[in-house]
Amino acid sequence: MYADRVLSGMRPTGRLHIGHYHGALRNWVRLQDEYQCLYFVADWHALTTHYEEPETVADTAWEMVIDWLGAGIDPFRSTIFIQSRVPQHAELTLLLGMMTPVGWLERVPTYKDQQQSLAGRDLSTFGFLGYPLMQGADILIYRANLVPVGEDQVSHLELVRELARRFNHLYGREPGFEDKAREAVGRLGGRRARRYEELRTAYQQQGDAEALAEAKTLLERADNLAAADRERLFGYLEGTRRVILPEPQALLTETPKVPGLDGRKMSKSYGNAIFLREDPAEVTRKIRTMQTDPARVRRVDPGNPERCPVWGLHQIYSDPPTREWVWQGCTTAGIGCLECKQPVIDAVLREQAPMRERAQPYVDDPQLVRRIVAEGCERARTLAEETMRDVREAMGLRYE
Repeated sequence: MYADRVLSGMRPTGRLHIGHYHGALRNWVRLQDEYQCLYFVADWHALTTHYEEPETVADTAWEMVIDWLGAGIDPFRSTIFIQSRVPQHAELTLLLGMMTPVGWLERVPTYKDQQQSLAGRDLSTFGFLGYPLMQGADILIYRANLVPVGEDQVSHLELVRELARRFNHLYGREPGFEDKAREAVGRLGGRRARRYEELRTAYQQQGDAEALAEAKTLLERADNLAAADRERLFGYLEGTRRVILPEPQALLTETPKVPGLDGRKMSKSYGNAIFLREDPAEVTRKIRTMQTDPARVRRVDPGNPERCPVWGLHQIYSDPPTREWVWQGCTTAGIGCLECKQPVIDAVLREQAPMRERAQPYVDDPQLVRRIVAEGCERARTLAEETMRDVREAMGLRYE
């Protein structure tokens, strides 16, 4: 059953910073309390733009997983795995590529944007063009129905939905589909079968979207159904084709912009980051020496918090009374910049203390991390292979 399954991943870029935590990891930790979550190291994706730097991928992957565990990702509640250790990702990417128009890939907003922003790299490669296709395969192979994204990433997920729609249209055709679907309805049981038919009629005859949603929930909760029957009944709701690859939905999440030490977006490449497991003395030093409003040349000069990067950190770390104190003190020169920074320092150190504590056993014994990932890869391969069996059969590639 693939109801309420969440999938997300990150490229292995090494140690993570507080921007990663507030932009994604904090939400990942919350989601694992509500859903079946799969979180993966997107090492193949790293090679789409940094294919000439393969020597860094593995080491940075392990560092990143330790940061995940330190942040609170629980390997007993979430599946943590490495993309390249699940070869079915590559197989589904290849097979989806057989039916994906090149124009769909070229119109992805980040395709031209990244070519311009990474002008020093040769990105006229098949791998870079196919990045969105592989991203789609990452999601569809687990039949994940929820993908946590920010507003700026919704267009990427829409492409994945289009890929699923096109695949189901081309390959969901099945001889005797309606007869098999009606037999599957009977296997729901009397009460549920009647309710399914009522909801299907309400949707197909009146376009009742709520009826469609209720019918899908009914199917998701029907534990006695075989996977093939569930696919048929999902398709029977809307037409005459099996839903082999369900369309994922966006799980919109807030992704606050975390300013770096120099006011630009926090990034390791800018050298302006505060890392998740950084030494407390270094965190304190970095924040104390952060840039502030250039209008405050002297202690007695009033400032404008909106021109100060420290204010952006207060928006994330401070409660309303503290922010009011900062605003009043800054604009009237009632407090100095070091006084303004201290609540942020205290809050960041409080946040990071449990992260360092959780991460330390994995730093001390790297084999713990490797065992967690090996077990996660095994679980991921099992799920992926279930999907690939259906995909191969639908595309005429089952030789038995």
